Amino acid sequence: MTEPTRHTRMLVALVVAALILLGRIFYIQIVDDSYKTDALNNSMAHIPVYPLRGIIYDRNGQILVGNKICYDLLCTPSALEPFDTLLLSQVLGVEPELIKKKVAEYTSRKSRRIIGYRSVVMFPKLPEETYMRFEEISYRFPGFSGQARSLRQYPYNAGGNLLGYISEVDAAYIKAHPEYKSGDYAGKTGLESSYESLLRGEKGEKIFYRDSRGRIGVPYCLSRRREGGCCRAGRKMPARQQHLPPPHPLQHYGQQLMKNKVGSLVAIEPSTGEILTLVSSPGIDVECLADIGSHYKEIAANPYKPMFNRAVQAAYPPGSVFKLVNALIGMEEGVLKPSMLYPCHAGYHYGKSSRLGCHNHRSPINMNEAIMMSCNAYFCYVFKDLIDNPAYGTSGDAFTQWRNYVESFGFGKKLGSDFPSELGGFIPQASYYDRYYGKNAWKAHTILSLSIGQGELGCTPLHLANLCATIANQGYYYIPHLVKESEQVPLDEKYRERHYTQINTAHFAKIIPGMYMAVNAGLTSGATASVAAVEGLDICGKTGTAQNPHGDDHSVFICFAPRDNPKIAVAAYVENGGFGAAWAAPIASLLVEQYLSGGISEERKPLEKRMLDGSLMHKVKKK
Repeated sequence: MTEPTRHTRMLVALVVAALILLGRIFYIQIVDDSYKTDALNNSMAHIPVYPLRGIIYDRNGQILVGNKICYDLLCTPSALEPFDTLLLSQVLGVEPELIKKKVAEYTSRKSRRIIGYRSVVMFPKLPEETYMRFEEISYRFPGFSGQARSLRQYPYNAGGNLLGYISEVDAAYIKAHPEYKSGDYAGKTGLESSYESLLRGEKGEKIFYRDSRGRIGVPYCLSRRREGGCCRAGRKMPARQQHLPPPHPLQHYGQQLMKNKVGSLVAIEPSTGEILTLVSSPGIDVECLADIGSHYKEIAANPYKPMFNRAVQAAYPPGSVFKLVNALIGMEEGVLKPSMLYPCHAGYHYGKSSRLGCHNHRSPINMNEAIMMSCNAYFCYVFKDLIDNPAYGTSGDAFTQWRNYVESFGFGKKLGSDFPSELGGFIPQASYYDRYYGKNAWKAHTILSLSIGQGELGCTPLHLANLCATIANQGYYYIPHLVKESEQVPLDEKYRERHYTQINTAHFAKIIPGMYMAVNAGLTSGATASVAAVEGLDICGKTGTAQNPHGDDHSVFICFAPRDNPKIAVAAYVENGGFGAAWAAPIASLLVEQYLSGGISEERKPLEKRMLDGSLMHKVKKK
C-alpha cells in the first residue's frame, strides 16, 4: 500500500468520524430536547395552577355543585433544610412521626432521582385556617410551600349518586390517562366522571428561576418581559359549566320519599328524554362527596351498598309492568285485539295440573280490563299465542322474533345515557333455552313466566322509566340523558334522535285506556293503582309485583301524566315492598303531583306522611 493511499483512507475515516460526531451533536441539541428539558428543570421551578372545576346547575339555574378553596402543602426535597418538625406538626395538626416519615420517603435516593427538583404534594386539602397558620411562619420552613386548589361544595342535599365524586388519581388512572400527573384530581363516578373532560378545565403553571442552590427566585415570565420576550406560562382554560334537567327540589323530594327503603326512582321528560329525577336508595350523602377519602371505608362497609347505583346497575325482574310490552307485541303480530276476551279462574291453568296464579276478579275480560286489573291469565294466553304461533317454523323462531320486539324498546342493552356504569340487563336468547331443554323441545308453557315479566328477564329502573316514556310518546323514545343543552355545552346529536320500536305506533293508543283505568277507575272496578289517582292530573299507570326468592316481593309501578301531552314519565322500584300499589305507586304518584302541581294536596298529605315515614330496611336482606 502506497503512502498516499494510506493517507487518503485516514483522511476519509477522520471525515466520517467528524460527521458522526456533528450528527450526534445536532441530534442532541436540535432534535432531542430531553437534555434541554433536564437543564431547564434544574434551573426553573414549575408550579401547577389548577383551574376551578365546572359548576353544575339544575334546570332552574340553581347551583348543585360549586367550589370552595382549600390548600395543598408542597414539599420540594431538593430545597429542604433542617426545620422544626414539632412546630410544623403543631401548625398542621398532624403527628410529628408522619412528617418525618414523609420527608424520609421524599428524600430517599430513589425518590430524589424520580422527583428531581420538582415539588410533591405532602398534605392535600388543608383548611384555609390551617394553611394561614403555616403561611405566617413559612419562612421557617425552607422547601415547603403551598398551592390553592378547589374542593367541591354542595349547597343542596340532592343527587349524591347522580353527581358522583372526584378523588386523587392513582397509578392505574395515570397509565390510562397520561395527561394526568400525581396529585391531580379527576371525577371517578357519576356526572363528575362522564363529563370529566369538560368539568376539569385545563391546568396551567407558573415558572420561576432557581438559583445555584435550587432556591426559587424571580418569575420566569417577569424576566422574559424585561428581555422583551413573550411568555405563555400560567395560562389555564376554565372548565365548562353543566346544566342538568333534574331540578334540585324534585331530586331532593324523591330522595325523601325513598328514604329508609331500598330501590330506585327515575323520572324522564318524554318529549326530550331529559332525566328529571334519578334516585338510588340508599345513596351517598352529598356531604361525603367533597371528602370521599375520609368516608370511603364507612361507605364501602355499609351492607346496603350505597355506592351501588340501582337506577342504572340493578338488573331487576320487571314484573307485571312488562305485560304492556306483551300486549303491544301481540297486537303487532296479529294474535291479539283489544276486544278479545279471555277467562281467568284464579289463574291460568295448563298441562295436567299446572297453574300460574292470579288474584280473584271478574271473568272473562278484555285487554284494557286485563291491564287495569293486572290479570296474569290474560297475558299467559297472549304469550302462548305469540310463542306457539304456527306462522313460525318453531317456537325458537317465534321467540327470536319476540325478543327482537322487546329489544326495540331498549331492553337487554345499554340505552346509551350519559351516566357511567349503565348496565344493559338481560333478555335471554332462544339458544339459552335450547341448552336447558333441548333444541325445539320447549314451548310457551316452558317459559310462561316471561308473560308476566318474571323468569330470566332483567332490567334496570332506567329501562322501566324509558318504557313508560315510550308509551307516553306512543311509539318512540329519546335516549335518556342528564345534561341539558347550554351555550357552553351543545347537546350530542344522539340525544335528539327518535328511537322507534318495531311496533306500529297506532297500537300504543290502544293500551293507554287500560293504564288510565288502572289509576282512575276506582277500587270497586278492580283498578290496581287507584291509590295513585290525583284529581286533574290524569295519571296513566301500571302496577307490578316482582317475585323475589330472597324475601317479600318487590313493589313496581310506572306511570306518565297527563294523559294528553305527557310531561313526566316515572318508574318506581321498591325492594321487598310487596304489591305495586303498596309503596311504588304512591311514591311515583307523589313525585308526579309535586312536579306538575308544585305541591301535595291536603287530601293526600296522610299518604305522603306514610311514604316519608315508612321504612322497609328490616325486610331487606343485607349483602
